[in-house]
Amino acid sequence: MGARSYLKDGFVAGLILIAPLVVTLYVVTLLVGWSSQFLDPVVAELQLIGYTGDVEVLAKVLAALLIVAGITALGLVAEWSVGRHLFGNVGRTVYFVPLVSTIYGSVRQVASALVERESRFERVVLVEYPREGLYSIGLVTGDGTASVDDVTGERSYPVFLPNSPNPTAGRLVMVPQSQIHDTEMSVREGMRMIVTTGIGTEDESLEAYDRFDQASGDGDRSVERSSP
Repeated sequence: MGARSYLKDGFVAGLILIAPLVVTLYVVTLLVGWSSQFLDPVVAELQLIGYTGDVEVLAKVLAALLIVAGITALGLVAEWSVGRHLFGNVGRTVYFVPLVSTIYGSVRQVASALVERESRFERVVLVEYPREGLYSIGLVTGDGTASVDDVTGERSYPVFLPNSPNPTAGRLVMVPQSQIHDTEMSVREGMRMIVTTGIGTEDESLEAYDRFDQASGDGDRSVERSSP
């Protein structure tokens, strides 16, 4: 091996080593900047900087801990009968507001399905997307409506196509029954494959899905995975 090839291989190896770290630091920086819009008002309103010796970073960390504690407290209250009744009334009130009800209902359904062991998604299917010959993992979310069936000319179902590796984002498509390919995968198995992008062994995939689950709350042609 010549010196040129040796140096080239070393550069590529170093690039592979450093690139994930640089990207990670960049994403963390963006997240920190984005979170400041939520943390700064808490720091100012509660005057937390006075409790941290005028250290702004510590004040923001304290604000983040308080926010997490507040969310946890709300979750605990929501588990009680009084809390379920109270927050249930709030949810029902939101559903009366046009547009807001659509956004709120959609986000809540996806979030609940990802957190709950008993998923609200009905089954895992394959849909030819984004083009013919490529198959995306989809989650059937309901029975569809007669108005859509009239347009497609056959029974159609709403199918959610999650992004990978973040299944909380994706798109909803209405797919005719003839274009839906049923699978024997459970919803948990399908979500596990999406979160891990199909990489790793069965045990590794399960472990990766469990980490995501905990962080969230509790044909003739060859099939290829696509990540829209």
